[in-house]
Amino acid sequence: MDLVIGPLDLPAHVDEALSVQAFAFGLGPDEVAVRRQIVLRHMTNPGARAFGATTSEGRLVGFVYGMPNDRTHWWSTVVQPYLRAQHHEHWLDDSFVITELHVHPAHQNRGAGRALITTITDTASEPRSILSAIDTESPARALYRSLGYRDLARRVLFPSAPRPYAVMGAPLPLLRAR
Repeated sequence: MDLVIGPLDLPAHVDEALSVQAFAFGLGPDEVAVRRQIVLRHMTNPGARAFGATTSEGRLVGFVYGMPNDRTHWWSTVVQPYLRAQHHEHWLDDSFVITELHVHPAHQNRGAGRALITTITDTASEPRSILSAIDTESPARALYRSLGYRDLARRVLFPSAPRPYAVMGAPLPLLRAR
C-alpha cells in the first residue's frame, strides 16, 4: 500500500473527507452539506477520533471516524429496537462505533479500508465495535466479515435512507488475517 495511515484532524479536513465520501457513495451537494454538519457535531463527542489515508503527495483518499457508543445518540436510538428483536441490544453498551469509513474508488481493494478500521479500533478501550453498512453483499461487508464482524440485525431502516442497512459487531481487537 502506497498510502500513509495516520491521525486526521477531521474538522480541519471535513470538506476534503466529504469529497471522498461523496465520490465513493455518489452523494450530491445537498447531502454533503447535511453530512458536513453531522460530522462536525460528531467530532465534539468525547472520545471521537479520526484517521486518514493520504497519498505521498498529501492528498486524502480515505478516512474513518468513530467514537464510544452512547445510547442517547441518534444512531443508537434507531438501531436499538432492531438489536433488541435479535437479542443483541447489549452490543450498544461498551462499544466503539465506526461512524463512517470511506475510501476513494481509485484506491479501494488495496488495503486502505482494512488499515483504517484496524488502526482506529486499536485505539479503542471498549471490548467491541459496532457499525452499520448497506444490507447487501458488497466488498465493504466482505471486509468487515474478514475482520470478525458479524450481522447483529438486518433490514434496519434509517429515516430518509433509500436502502436497508445491517448492523454488524465484532470483538476487539479485530482479526488480522486476510
